[in-house]
Amino acid sequence: MVDSIIAIFEKYHLIAAFALIGITMYLSYRISEKFTKGRVHGSAIAILLGLILAYFGGLYTEGNKGLADISLFSGLGLMGGGMLRDLAIIATAYGVRFQEIREAGISGITALFLGVVVSFIAGVLVALGFGYTDPVILTTIGAGTVTYIVGPVTGAAIGASSDIMALSIAAGLFKSILTMIMTPLVARHIGLDNPRSAMIFGGLMGTTSGVAAGLAATNPKLVPYGAMTATFYTGLGALLAPSVLYLAVAALF
Repeated sequence: MVDSIIAIFEKYHLIAAFALIGITMYLSYRISEKFTKGRVHGSAIAILLGLILAYFGGLYTEGNKGLADISLFSGLGLMGGGMLRDLAIIATAYGVRFQEIREAGISGITALFLGVVVSFIAGVLVALGFGYTDPVILTTIGAGTVTYIVGPVTGAAIGASSDIMALSIAAGLFKSILTMIMTPLVARHIGLDNPRSAMIFGGLMGTTSGVAAGLAATNPKLVPYGAMTATFYTGLGALLAPSVLYLAVAALF
């Protein structure tokens, strides 16, 4: 039976990729529930597991595409490619109406732009601290600090190498986990106890998984409001980082 399953997976690579991702997501959410009580979101754990698997896959095959270098999992190359990746990004905005963000007023819109720019600058400064000076590298790492989705999208758009895009994902993952852990600890001190403040918070932080998990640990009723503006944040970052922000970095360096 095992041989039959392997034979099917080797023939239908994309099915194998979906099966692997499904198992990884299931295990990640179980780990989140059992060991962190939901404070570290399952999606963040899944990304961490994916990076680990990619590392050992590349190490095993001495390749540069992670698990996609193993024939059984070559479908991951298509599943993680630009087409499905961009479709997933666009899908995050489905069901969200732009007029709803107006409920947060000018402060909510300001939070969106301020959140993207401040996170980007922080990422660029960290990259500079580690000795990077190339505008493409600085922009990609800065975009990763915006979110771990914006990082690879930006890197692919401006021609960054795969290792730099991996760094950008790691930066975004670190931000996401930090947001999950710190949100319930600081919520009382920053007035994070109503829908309006949750929308502003989501616009400032931006990482949808981090904001959703953090608000869930604070007050589950606030999750939809924070997640809504965090979704807009991702789209805004994907728009600004490879265009306006990249040109700004290129002008400076």
